[in-house]
Amino acid sequence: MDSISTNFTELLILVFILITFLQSGIDKATDWGGNTGWLKDHFSGTFLSGMVPLMVGIILIIEVITGLMAILAIWWLIAYGDTSMTLYTCVLACVTLLMLLFGQRVAKDYAGAFTLTGYFIVCMFGVYITS
Repeated sequence: MDSISTNFTELLILVFILITFLQSGIDKATDWGGNTGWLKDHFSGTFLSGMVPLMVGIILIIEVITGLMAILAIWWLIAYGDTSMTLYTCVLACVTLLMLLFGQRVAKDYAGAFTLTGYFIVCMFGVYITS
């Protein structure tokens, strides 16, 4: 129980990552047609227009892995008081967000890209406090 009270910030960041990425990955899997259809329109006229299903598949896999890593990191933090899995999870979350940011910028969706900034700050704070 001491690891919960001494690592409260890390646990809250991990829960944030868990909710954000696992929900997003599950949504992409359960509404594949809706997501790919919207994104095909979103990326029309860009060099990424023909790669939407591949990109959605890659992001889906990485988001689910990030969410599952967050579960593992929560358990690791509570059981062992070790923040190494938290660091790896936060780094993967940052990389995933950078991939999403790249897509938003290519699509010239600057408002969407800006929205990702808040998520990125939370994840980078997790990297900062665990490294």
